Amino acid sequence: MTGRIAHLSDLHFGRDRPELVAPLIDVLNGADLDLVVVSGDLTQRARRAQFRSARAFLDQLEPPVLAVPGNHDTPLDNLAVRLLKPWSRFRRYVSRDLEPVHQGEGYVVAGMNTADPHAWQRGRIREASLLKAGRRLDDARKAGDFGVIAMHHPPEHGPDVEKRPMRGAETGLRTLADRGADIVLCGHLHTWRAAPLAASAGLLLVQAGTGLSTRIRGEPNDFNVLTLGPPRAVIERYGARAEDDRYSVLSRTVFEKREGRWSTCR
Repeated sequence: MTGRIAHLSDLHFGRDRPELVAPLIDVLNGADLDLVVVSGDLTQRARRAQFRSARAFLDQLEPPVLAVPGNHDTPLDNLAVRLLKPWSRFRRYVSRDLEPVHQGEGYVVAGMNTADPHAWQRGRIREASLLKAGRRLDDARKAGDFGVIAMHHPPEHGPDVEKRPMRGAETGLRTLADRGADIVLCGHLHTWRAAPLAASAGLLLVQAGTGLSTRIRGEPNDFNVLTLGPPRAVIERYGARAEDDRYSVLSRTVFEKREGRWSTCR
């Protein structure tokens, strides 16, 4: 059994590149996908018009969509909404469920909301979210399927990242690994990465940059396509070409999980 998942992040409607929207829709609809995962920051400032643009984009995608909030998806400039109803606009325009789940062929994806309305940038892993995700991964573990977690904030940063890691990350990683998680999909930093986590070689971190935003970090706008057939995960990174704004494959990496550890395959 194999499944194909597209992983997008940090679309940032309101500070997006409109010329990339149609090419991104076209490549996703033509990629024979089972699911599209969006790991947060669908909007730039969580304004209604930005959420409407995000909703219009999602409505044009043919595969089902699983989306979780990012720190930009609750208003920075509307304190009342941010403190009293931080997820009201996300629930209205994107998904009422902030931590959705999807069962696919050979995998289960469990969403986790790591955005914190009381902290602008820094995320956190909540104990309730860990318990919920663990229950949802139980069946995947028993069936030998991959357990996939979708969250906005990376649970681990590389040495060149100055931002503080999210609260609860160390405990959260141990819990997720124990409960059957194999892969973590995330974004937030607008840079790409695919590698086993240093803190847990049993968890594969797959980090997308930004699919549409103008706020790039010296890398092209990109997204990932994962082909999952336990024990292997093939990660294809797609990037927007400067010459014609079309997305094409930039790299392809094959990972394999044996005896609880991920490694690359030649």
